[in-house]
Amino acid sequence: MRLLRRALGLLALLIVSAALFLVVQSHRRPAVTPYQALLLPTAAPTPGELRLRFAGVSSLLFDDGETAWMTDGFFSRPSLADMFGRIAPNEARIDSGLKALGVTQLAAVIPLHSHFDHAMDSPVVARLTGALLVGSASTLNIGRGYGLAEAAMREVKPGDSLQLGKFKLTFLKGRHSPTAWSDGITREDIEAPLTPPAPASAWREGEVWSLLVEHGGRTILVQASAGFVPGALKGVAADTVLLGVGTLGKKDAAYLDAYWAEVVQASGARRVIPIHWDDFWLPLPADNDGVLAALPYLIDDFGRTMSELQTRATRDGRDLRLPPLRRPFNPFVGAPTQ
Repeated sequence: MRLLRRALGLLALLIVSAALFLVVQSHRRPAVTPYQALLLPTAAPTPGELRLRFAGVSSLLFDDGETAWMTDGFFSRPSLADMFGRIAPNEARIDSGLKALGVTQLAAVIPLHSHFDHAMDSPVVARLTGALLVGSASTLNIGRGYGLAEAAMREVKPGDSLQLGKFKLTFLKGRHSPTAWSDGITREDIEAPLTPPAPASAWREGEVWSLLVEHGGRTILVQASAGFVPGALKGVAADTVLLGVGTLGKKDAAYLDAYWAEVVQASGARRVIPIHWDDFWLPLPADNDGVLAALPYLIDDFGRTMSELQTRATRDGRDLRLPPLRRPFNPFVGAPTQ
């Protein structure tokens, strides 16, 4: 009996220690301020010229003064504690996030896969802005669960193109970054309308997109997740790549080399702008001068990611920059041409 009590006491101590470790590690994170010199400058909106705005994770507003559209449109950012319950879009945060970007009307909102941190808010953004919800069959089931009409949604498949004003969008097959909750190969679909609130896991991955954006003779590749399909971008040319780097800091050198080769080198992009590195369980800063917090060390290592990317960018003559929060920027200005 005494040995049993000691064993139970030791087990309880181990459980408490593990819990404390997780709590501490979930609050420890790399500093972001050392990289503020890499922020792209604010660029005044100019009719006919493309400007982007970044709203955290891989939420990006594309606007040429005539047509505006968004990837993802994720603003709710439920807390890490919320992950233990059921989550739903926070319409007040979504409305506030759109207003902070100056958005009143969008041609489309396009989740780049169907996890909650990409697609949960998209139907609300579509309703508030009159946008078409564009994406995979899984994304459309998120729209149906929210009550969007079929006419307000459009399913796309790998290789499909979509014209939005002067923008041409081509949907290329991608993969999610391999993580503890996604192996980067197996795809789980949302097979029925998803009505929130629901567990975060209900927002299954669905199709993952690499999105090629063409406008005014220039091209941008949006790679929202740090995964890749070998050879999928062969023949794809991009001036700039918006490079998803979430969890990249936990990958080994072989994976980093392969990701860089398959996305940056394959596309020929001369400018690389990391996205999807911020802690999406924290609210966005209230003002545009605020600094996004990086994902905690428990999940990622942003400092290592930036060091590894800078090494490869310097070696290959690429320009590594960061997007400013919410402020309009030109994704091409000042980038090397060869």
